[in-house]
Amino acid sequence: MPLLQELRGFLGRRVIQLISLAIILVSIAGMAVDHKFSVRDPDIWWHVKTGDWIVEHMAVPHNGVFSRTAADRPWVAYSWGFEVLLSRTFQWFSLMGLGVFGVFLTLLVSYIQFWSLRRLSGRFWEALLLTVCSLYTFLFVLGPRPVFISIVFYVLLLTVLLESSRSGDTKTLYWLPAMFLVWANFHIQFIYGLFVFGLFVACQIGLRWAEKLNLPISAFTPPSLPSGPLLLMFGISVLATLFNPYSYHLYEVVFLYSKAKYSYKIIIELQPLTFRLSNHFVQILLTAGGFCAVGWRKKVDPFKLFLMLVASFLAFRTLRDCWFVSTTAAAFIADFPAPESERNRAENPVEAGALLATLGLFLLLVSRNSTFNESGLDRAVSMRFPVDAVNYLRKNPLPGPVYNNLDWGGFLIWYMPQFPVAIDGRNDLYGDDLDRTFYEAETAQAYRSDPTLLQSGFVLLSKKVLLSTVLRADPRFQLLYEDRISVVYARR
Repeated sequence: MPLLQELRGFLGRRVIQLISLAIILVSIAGMAVDHKFSVRDPDIWWHVKTGDWIVEHMAVPHNGVFSRTAADRPWVAYSWGFEVLLSRTFQWFSLMGLGVFGVFLTLLVSYIQFWSLRRLSGRFWEALLLTVCSLYTFLFVLGPRPVFISIVFYVLLLTVLLESSRSGDTKTLYWLPAMFLVWANFHIQFIYGLFVFGLFVACQIGLRWAEKLNLPISAFTPPSLPSGPLLLMFGISVLATLFNPYSYHLYEVVFLYSKAKYSYKIIIELQPLTFRLSNHFVQILLTAGGFCAVGWRKKVDPFKLFLMLVASFLAFRTLRDCWFVSTTAAAFIADFPAPESERNRAENPVEAGALLATLGLFLLLVSRNSTFNESGLDRAVSMRFPVDAVNYLRKNPLPGPVYNNLDWGGFLIWYMPQFPVAIDGRNDLYGDDLDRTFYEAETAQAYRSDPTLLQSGFVLLSKKVLLSTVLRADPRFQLLYEDRISVVYARR
C-alpha cells in the first residue's frame, strides 16, 4: 500500500503529467515528420490546385475542372475552405509550408482528442491512455486531409453534447450553429455531425414524450434538456450549413456518395477492415469498450447506444471512417467524471506556452538535422510521384491528351496543369462507370478498346500498374521514357 500511494503521488505531480503529455505530442510530431504524409498523399495536390483555381477566379468551380473525361460533369468542391487555406500555405511557404501544415493538423487532432477526454473524465492518465489508443487507430492511416477538420469539429460537438446532457444546461449548445457554419465550408462530413446532433435531439425529445405518455422507459436515462432550445439550435445549425457557395447542393454530394458502389471495391481506404494490422484490433477493443461503457450504467442512454451502433457500422465498413467509432467510443468510456475535488485541471497559459515552445523547438531541430526541410520534402515527392517523367515531357513535348493512372491524377493536376488528366481521386466527379472503365484498363482487363486510352497522345503510368507492362508489347504504343517508378508511352 505505501508503494501504491507513493506511485499515485508521483503520477499526480503536475510536472510529471506535463512531461508525459509533451512526450506523447513530440512523438506524434516525430512520426508526422518522418512519414511526410502532407506531401506524399496523392490527393493533397488536387486540393492545392483547386485552392489556386478558387483564388485566381474568385469563385468556386461547378464542373469537373482539370479533367478531360469529366470536364462537363457537375462537381462540388466541398472542401473549398480547406483548399484555399492549403493553396495559400503553399504559395507563401512552398513545400515546407505544406509539411508544417500537415504536422500542425496532426497535432491539433491529437490535442483536441486529449482535451476532450480529460474534460469528460477529469482524469489525466485515463485521458492520455484513451487518446493514444484512439489516435493509433486512425491518425497515420488517414493523413492530414480535410477529414482532420471534421474530426476536430466532431470531437468538440460530442464533448458539448455530453456535457450539456450531464449538466442540463443548454448554453454551450448556442455555439453549435457557428461551428456548423465553418464546418460546412471545410468538409462534407459535417453531415456526420449534423446526424449526431439530430440523433441527440431526437432521443431527448423522444424520452420526454414517452414520459408524458407514461410509456415504460425506466430502463433509459431520463431527458435532461428542454425540447424548445434543442429544436431551435438544431434548426439554426441546419440553416447554417446552407451558408456556403453551393448552398443545398452539398447535400446532393452526400446522396451521390451514398449511391456509389464500385469505388468501394477498388479504393483501399473505402474498403472494410482486413484485421491484419494491429490498429484494427485496437479499434475492435475500443468499440467493445464503448459498448461496455454504455451498458455499464444502471440506465442506458439511447443516444449513446444508437450512436455506437451507427458509428460501428460506418467504421467497420470503410477504413476512411475508422475515426468515427474510435473517437465516439473513447468519449463514452471517458464519460464517467471524477469528483470535482479529484479532477485534473487543464494547462494554464504558462504550461500551454511551454508545450508549444517544446513542440516548436523540436520541429526547428528536426528541420535542421533531418530530411524534414525543403530539399528533403522535394525528394520525398520525387520518390512518390512522376516528377522526373514530367520534367522529361517538358523538355520533350508530346501532343496530348494524357492518359494516367488514378493514383497520380491529383499530382499531375498540380505539376502538369497544361494537360487535363484522364482520372484523379475525385470519386464523386467520375462515378462508378468511369471508375470501372479505368480500373479495368489499369489492370489490363479491358484496355484494348478503351476509348480514353486510344484517343490519348501519350500515356504516363506508374510501374506498379499492370497496364504499364502490357503496353510494352502493344504495337500501338512506343516506349519513350522509363525510370524507377514511371513509364511514358507515345501512341503511334
